[in-house]
Parts: sequence; structure tokens; C-alpha cells
Amino acid sequence: MNTPADDDILVDDLPAPRHSRRLAVVTETYPPEVNGVAMSMARVVDGLHRRNHDVQLIRPRQPASMAVPAGAPQPEVDEVLTKGLPVPLYPNLRMGVPSKRALVKLWSLRRPDVVHIATEGPLGWSALQAAQHLSLPVTSDYRTNFHAYGRHYRLGLLSRPIMGYLRKFHNRCGATMVPTEAMRAQLAERGFERLTVVGRGVDAQRFDPARRSAAQRESWGAGPDDLVMGYVGRLAPEKNLGVVLAAYEAVKAQQPRARLVFVGDGPMRAELAARAPEAVFAGSRSGDDLAAHYAGLDLFLFASLTETFGNVTTEAMASGCAVVAFDSAAAGELIRSGVNGWLAGAGREADFVAATRVAASDAGARRAVGQAARATARRLDWGDITARFESVLEEAIARAEPGFALPGLQPAA
Repeated sequence: MNTPADDDILVDDLPAPRHSRRLAVVTETYPPEVNGVAMSMARVVDGLHRRNHDVQLIRPRQPASMAVPAGAPQPEVDEVLTKGLPVPLYPNLRMGVPSKRALVKLWSLRRPDVVHIATEGPLGWSALQAAQHLSLPVTSDYRTNFHAYGRHYRLGLLSRPIMGYLRKFHNRCGATMVPTEAMRAQLAERGFERLTVVGRGVDAQRFDPARRSAAQRESWGAGPDDLVMGYVGRLAPEKNLGVVLAAYEAVKAQQPRARLVFVGDGPMRAELAARAPEAVFAGSRSGDDLAAHYAGLDLFLFASLTETFGNVTTEAMASGCAVVAFDSAAAGELIRSGVNGWLAGAGREADFVAATRVAASDAGARRAVGQAARATARRLDWGDITARFESVLEEAIARAEPGFALPGLQPAA
């Protein structure tokens, strides 16, 4: 692993060619950080490496004290580490610093075939500028609805300029990958160009109903026939957790032995504990331990409306959990209400509570829905996602090379 001096950032060239393509991937979050962007990018990077590409991973240096989650994909790629600063409102995450000059130097010494930028922070902006300076093809991801977070952190006045910056950023790229067709349509209406849908996969071998443990459920105070509802993710305002509590309280009024489990941590933990003192707070979990927590749930409640995708939805589905969610992001794309989950109209909180009560009332229907959810999730193979990602990179390279065409290449959808 390369750890360059702070001022120079860069030390090593990419490995000697033995590849289909030389790829530079720039991201401001990566394992051991635990979030959907970090974990999905690790999957893509690993998949590209397995497909015989030389991948250079450029990311901020993380604190030495940060532990690597058990089972997290470890990069077998050339890493270039930059300075990192805490992200405002998310101090456990890092963002890069402006690094255009250093990146120009790096890519001048050994040009990548394409630069892919996963995040739009200072490091991502520097990468975009450096790639344009060197006339390199650039692709990007739209992975986080930063503009939607404003209402939850009293930053509403910034939503418009944030959206303007994101549009400017992505419209300078040869292609921007989005995880759902709904997100593509939404961004197209806001003036984003060259959008293409690349979904997310899920590890259905790790997230498996077979990991369900009676002993673990007993540790939560639940017997074999007791209903256990749960949420996995950051305990933060943008996750709409008040709706989860409302749904739980409605069910508990009918089923006093029903339990609620929160897996994750964040600034709302104390408030949630005060409002639901009987709830179980399992803290942050990862790897097989996280998978066991999913499998122990009967009903997964996900009320967030700020997701671009929501990897926890597919992880819960793969684990055989019946999911209640708003008709948004991954849930809106994958769930047929009453068949492999339950959906409420986006933002309609009373409908979310009502759907939870329906799901909680019929154990047989819940099991059937959970089985159908797993069947859906098993079709979301990371190998297929990586192949689609790779095809978008190839299209960007082809468009940047006048007179060059890939045989049989179809435009991105």
C-alpha cells in the first residue's frame, strides 16, 4: 500500500500493463468506513480487478485507529492515499483535499485509460479538473443525495446551490452512473446529462436466512414466535426514524411482546433510546455478524427518503426479511407490494404505519413475502453489476477516441 508524503500525495506509478484497461478510481469513502458508498465501491473495485484490469485507487488516508470490518473486500490494487479531513456532520468519515496538481503529475507519468469519480467532494473535483487538463475520459457516480439532507440539518437554503454544483460536476463527465431508473428520470428533469443506470448487487451468500440464531433472538428478549422488527443503518435525522418508531408503537399496541432492534450508530441514538427505552441498540455490526443480525429479524422497517439506492434494502431481502419501505430508491425498483415486500407511497407516513401493521399481523404471509424477497435479491449478482459498470467505462473511452468504435457496442440506456 502506498502512503505518500502529505505535500506530494503521490509516489508510485500504476503497475506494469497486464490488463484490459488501466483504470483510475477516485473515491472519498472506502472500507474500513462503513456506509453504502464505501462498501459498494469496494465491490466494484474488486470486480474490476478480477476482470483483469489494472486499478489505481485514489482515496483519503483514514485514521490508523479505524478497524477494518470483518469480511470487507480488501483492495488488491495500487492505492494512492491523500490527506483527509473529517466530513462535516459525519466526523467518522473523511473527505479529500484539493489535489489537482498532484493528480496531473501522477497521470502525466502514466496515463489511465479512463478516470472514474465516485464522490463529488474536494478530491473528486480535483480529479475532474486534472482529467480534463490531460484530456482523459471521465465517468462518475451519483451515489448520495447531499442536496436532500439540507432539510434534516437546517441547511435548506443550500439545497439549490448544492444541486447546481452537482449538476455542473456531473455534466462535465462523459457518463454519470445512477442506481435506479427513477433516479435517472429525476436527475434528467433537473438538467443532468448523459445518465445511465447501473444498479447495485448484494452478496446473497453472506446475507442468508440460514444465519438466523435462536440464541441471538433470545438475547434480544424474543422467543421463537415473537415478532422482531428492525432497522439497519446510521441513526441520523435523514433516515426518518420517527416513522419507524411510530410503526413499532402501532404494532406493539396489538402485540405487546413485539421487539424493535436498531443496528447501527449515530447522533440520534440517545433520542431514540429515550423514546423507546425497551428497544435493543446493537451498535455497528459488519461482515457475518451483521448478516446474523439481519437474519434474526422478521420485519425490516426502512423509512428513509434520502437514498439514491439503499443497500440495506437488498441486504434485508437477501436475508429473507419482509421489508416495509416507502416507494423510493431500491425498494421502489425491486418490491411489488404484498408479493416480496410492502410499500407505502413516498412520504405517506400513515400508509407506512398501516403497511407495517398488515405485515405484522400475518406470520404466514410474512414468511412467504420473505422467501420471495430472497428470490429477488439472489438475482442481483455483483458480477453482472461489474460487467455493466465496465461497459460504461468502455463506452466513455470509445467516445473519447475519434474514429474508434467497439464492435457491437450499444449506447448506454
